[in-house]
Amino acid sequence: MSKQTVLGRVTQLAKANINALLDQAEDPQKMLDQLIRDYANNIADAEEAVAATIGNLRLMEQDHQEDVEAAKEWGGKALAASRKADELRGDGRAEEADRFDNLAKVALGRQLQSEKEARTAEPTIAAQTEVVEKLRTGLDRMKAKLAELQAKRDELVARAKSAQAQNTMTDAVRNVDVLDPTSELSRFEDKVRREEARALGKQELAASSLDAQFEQLDALGDDAEIEARLAALKK
Repeated sequence: MSKQTVLGRVTQLAKANINALLDQAEDPQKMLDQLIRDYANNIADAEEAVAATIGNLRLMEQDHQEDVEAAKEWGGKALAASRKADELRGDGRAEEADRFDNLAKVALGRQLQSEKEARTAEPTIAAQTEVVEKLRTGLDRMKAKLAELQAKRDELVARAKSAQAQNTMTDAVRNVDVLDPTSELSRFEDKVRREEARALGKQELAASSLDAQFEQLDALGDDAEIEARLAALKK
């Protein structure tokens, strides 16, 4: 996976509008579960690609540092060879002095080559460093977006369960509505009220029958009193 592909994917996923995706989804929870899986997989892929990019950058930095150190080392060798040549030439040993001057030239050539390689690598290193920073920023945004997705999913699941519980309670209350004349509870209450009314009727009937008997008893008492008084008069 090239760094351009990784950077494009990181940018695209990090800018994704979660709310817009949810509005278009028939089943938001399944949509979120799938998004979370996609994000997690893409983050894992991006992390591997970014790690490889960082590894390449570190290798370039090491090569650059080696070129810088080599240039310094060759410069030191050139200086040492030049001084030795001057020393030999001062002693009248011109042939040996020329040989050391030639060594100094070779060392200076190596120094120049190392400096060129170091300068050539610097723009590439700078560009790669910028790419790595962008990739790291993109990964951080992806991880933040993943956390947002997970929080949104948890919120959605909790709200769905709450709504389901409320609907279940509402249905239960509606099915046991005592004011509903078609409900079983209402019909049972009507039956109880009829039984209560029947009992009251029997009680009234029993009370009226007892009163009549007492009235008859009172009437018999009066007749006996009249007969007794009539008998007393005759005496």
